[in-house]
Amino acid sequence: MASNIDILSAATNPQGTGFNKKSTSRYRWRTIDIVVASVIAVAGGAVFWGWDQLWSTTSAAFAGFPPAQAVMYGVWLAPGVIGGLIIKKPLAAFYTELLASIVEALLGSQWGLSVVLYGLAQGLAPEIIFALFFYRAFRLPVAVIAGAAAGLAASSLDLYYYYSAWQGNWKATYVIIVMTSSAVIAGLLGWLLVKGLERAGALGSFSRRVKTSI
Repeated sequence: MASNIDILSAATNPQGTGFNKKSTSRYRWRTIDIVVASVIAVAGGAVFWGWDQLWSTTSAAFAGFPPAQAVMYGVWLAPGVIGGLIIKKPLAAFYTELLASIVEALLGSQWGLSVVLYGLAQGLAPEIIFALFFYRAFRLPVAVIAGAAAGLAASSLDLYYYYSAWQGNWKATYVIIVMTSSAVIAGLLGWLLVKGLERAGALGSFSRRVKTSI
């Protein structure tokens, strides 16, 4: 296991892309990383299942303009973004969102195993955003972009599988609303939640020199 000096040196090394040999150790998952990401995922999967029921029971309220129901969508994208913001390592967002979708399926999602496919896409999208910043920047704008990216992935699947018959303006409106909901709920609120936990000292095991402020 690398020493504290080695880890600090890797985290602050300004050379290379962030994936050089010196920084490899800080990307390794620890037991606590796996445990915390799994807890977030399991809790998220339970919330997903409950949100499935709420989505169904409120559908009638949006019968006049179905795309508007997408304002609720961001909850399904939150675990991946939150997992990435807390763990701050490769595959954290992907792992957390995918596992949450698996838990949702096991609990009996009305959409069956298809939610696992959604978990793959919804986890990969924010993962790509965090990777573009080499897992060094976790500021609010990055979190919001990660949330919006997850929303784009999810809404694209929806349009392909469920809403292909919609007219173009409904499709465009739906994508915009999903991305906005995801940016606000998963991105903004997710970031505020993580910052609150950091200030409370609950995430001391995940502190390292990365950009987390606005």
